[in-house]
Amino acid sequence: MANDTPLTGQTTLWAGTYHGRHGGTPVTVTATRDDTRAQPYAWACTCGASRHFATEYGLGRSAWRHTHPTAWARMRQWTARLFRRSTTAA
Repeated sequence: MANDTPLTGQTTLWAGTYHGRHGGTPVTVTATRDDTRAQPYAWACTCGASRHFATEYGLGRSAWRHTHPTAWARMRQWTARLFRRSTTAA
């Protein structure tokens, strides 16, 4: 029988990718699991954003939402970019 539990001292590595876009730019999020860290589940985006999780719960949803923002999130991002442009132009 297969046992998915790692042996003591053994490192389990797992990775998954999510492709999408935000802010008009194509991005790739890589989700990983590394048992040597205190919070073994994490994702990192090509835009520089990242998050860490103690359990796998929420990892996939968070990574998916980062690459596929809701209409409300896209509107907030657009408003933030517009506000940044108007304050730097002044």
